Parts: sequence; C-alpha cells; structure tokens
Amino acid sequence: MSKSTDSHGRLTILDEFGTDPGSLQSYTYIPKNFPKNGPLVVVLHGSTQSAESYDSGSGWSALADECGIALLFPEQRETNNSIKSFNWFKFGDSHRGSGEPLSIRQMIRQVVDDHAIDPSRVFVTGMSSGGAMATVMLATYPEVFAGGAIIAGLPYRSAVTLMEALVRMRGYGGPSDSELDALVREASTFEGPWPTISVWHGGSDLTVDNANADAIVRQWQKIHEVEGPPTREEEVDGFPRQVWCNADGREVIEKFIIGGMAHGTPIMAGGDEGLGEEGKFMLEVGISSTRHIANFWGLTR
Repeated sequence: MSKSTDSHGRLTILDEFGTDPGSLQSYTYIPKNFPKNGPLVVVLHGSTQSAESYDSGSGWSALADECGIALLFPEQRETNNSIKSFNWFKFGDSHRGSGEPLSIRQMIRQVVDDHAIDPSRVFVTGMSSGGAMATVMLATYPEVFAGGAIIAGLPYRSAVTLMEALVRMRGYGGPSDSELDALVREASTFEGPWPTISVWHGGSDLTVDNANADAIVRQWQKIHEVEGPPTREEEVDGFPRQVWCNADGREVIEKFIIGGMAHGTPIMAGGDEGLGEEGKFMLEVGISSTRHIANFWGLTR
C-alpha cells in the first residue's frame, strides 16, 4: 500500500487514500513505539516548503519518536499551486466534501484505519498557507479533530479570491466578528464539542499580519462560548501566553504572539527539550511551538 521515499528516509509515501479530488501527495511517519489507539497529528507545510522540509525544521518526527505519535503530512503539488501553497481561499478547496479538504480527510481515514489510531485523538497543525488550510479543516471537518494549531495563518473563509487573500494577509478588511463565527457554523452540520484552538504568530510578521491571529481567536471564541478577555495570561519560555477557559475550566483557546519574530514557525533547536533545525520560515527564537502544541493537546504526558 505504501513505500518509502528516498528523500530523507524519514517519511513514507501514502500511495492510496481515496479519490484525492484535490490532487495532493501524502506522507506518513509512524514511530516504532507507536501504541495501538495512539494519536495522529496532521502537519501542513507552508508555501515553498515540502513535507520533508517542514518536518525537519519543526521536529515533529523527533517528537513522535519521543512520545509515540503518528504523523500525516499532506503535500501540495506545483501543478496545483506554483509556490506549493495550499489553496485555502479557493471555493472548491475551502468547503466540506470537495478539493483539498476532502483529499486530506481521505488521507486521515486511511491512516486511522491502517494504524489503529484513536479517532478521538486526531489533531491538525499548519504554518502560513498550511495554517490557513488547518483552519479550513477545523471548520469543515470539526468532528474529525480534537484540536488544531494555526501558525502564521488566517481565519476560515476570510478571503475568497487571490486578491482578497493578499489583502487579508496584510491585515486589512475581512469578515465582521459575527460573520467569522457564522462561517464556521455554516461549514458543517456539527454542533460540538468543538476542537481546541492554539494560535501562534510572529509579532513582526510582514507576510501575514498578526491581526489575523486575533481574528482567528475571535472566530472561535463564540464557538467555544469564551468571549471577552483571556481567562489568564502567563509567560512561557519568555513569551506571553493568553488562555481562554470554558465554564468547566478547560483550556479551549490559547494564543502566543512571539515578539520580534518574522513569518514562520517558532522553534528551539538546542538543549534537552530542543526540536527541529533552523531554516527558511523555521525561526530559532527559543521556544518550540511543536513541543508546546503537543503539550497543549496532552500528547507529551
């Protein structure tokens, strides 16, 4: 059913996973210590990146070895997008039951079946266009995911054309708060419980303005019934973390704005807790978003 890639040898190609209407490629990483009914994390790369480059930069497969996590890496093709961006703003690639979201859903179903994954512990994360596609997946298939993490991304359906997408990336315009909420509710017939949301953004991101991080939080606040200021604010590895807890005291939304960081995924490559390696859009800032996201989801315990 699948065969090894010859790139870095870390990831394995997933050859067959359904009709693949979005014409995507797919790779997996299943660590040797993966337990039956273990969790799955879907990892979506950014523009100009590949599944392999995002994995080596973020350190997800290293953490998978450490914690027994299965990984799925959807990968964009240049034939779909010349800079290998996921097409998060296109109508056919932003709705349930079509295009790239359906391809990713089919991959998830295949991997869950192949590796006896706990379907209640499936998570999705992505950076930049991958972050925007993560918001698409969380909105269109919320029943599939226990949580999602959006790094340098944009809210679901904040743009419907390439021109609008470029304007939204600059931080201008976009749906009202009530529209943001309605867009998620109208994307499926799901009524909850909703995936938890982790939002990460560079404070000096000139590619995707961090106003988008605030908009993502607002999009999910009404859904989780946690409107208003954060329940608490704290410092993690020297950076501010805002947390919104629901009526039961459960953390349902968190937000990190990494001061001084440009466009990319925050990593900490060195030290005992280090993961990944510095590279294009993989930014050494002294905090590992990969480790903290996995911790937020309860995968590192």
